[in-house]
Amino acid sequence: MTVPDFSFETAFAARGFARIAGVDEVGRGPLAGPVTAAAVVLNPLRIPEGLDDSKKLSMKTRQRLSDLLWQQAEVSIGEASVEEIEHLNILRASHLAMRRAIEGLKRPVDMALVDGSMVPPLPCDAQPLVKGECRSLSIAAASIVAKIWRDLGMVALAQQHPGYGWETNMGYGSPRHLSALKNLGVTPHHRRSFAPVHKMLYQQN
Repeated sequence: MTVPDFSFETAFAARGFARIAGVDEVGRGPLAGPVTAAAVVLNPLRIPEGLDDSKKLSMKTRQRLSDLLWQQAEVSIGEASVEEIEHLNILRASHLAMRRAIEGLKRPVDMALVDGSMVPPLPCDAQPLVKGECRSLSIAAASIVAKIWRDLGMVALAQQHPGYGWETNMGYGSPRHLSALKNLGVTPHHRRSFAPVHKMLYQQN
């Protein structure tokens, strides 16, 4: 099992990159809600133990680590709205969220380690890492922070639009969510270009 470490950060630091951020996004697949990215600059002397791909961690562990990261690291969140997802497409919107996360850091960074195979347009050098959240502690940290932030946002939206189950499915197309789409209709927070939502709108017209 691959466990993230600090080797990429150390290697780039040795090449003169003083400030290195890990970047990851969450929320490409859901039918509703924004896509969210986080950028995290870890303090090498205060790295919380247990950082890993957010999908491998329990909700309680993710929350604990997210709280620690906000205290012990430099963290920034970037989002792209449903409207921007519709206008740009989900890939370009996720890249926009990543750029906003990087630009939101207190000081510019020299290098961004980005989860995935593509480099979004960022105001710094960048290195893509496939399965980066399993390889780089900085990207793992970003995956945790982004996941918690978006989940909390979807829980808040669920209170405004009850019945879709967003407090548990986080906007993904669960059976409850799909059933609610048929019975309750499409909300302003739904991504209209995504197939199940588009189909609902088409059937209603």
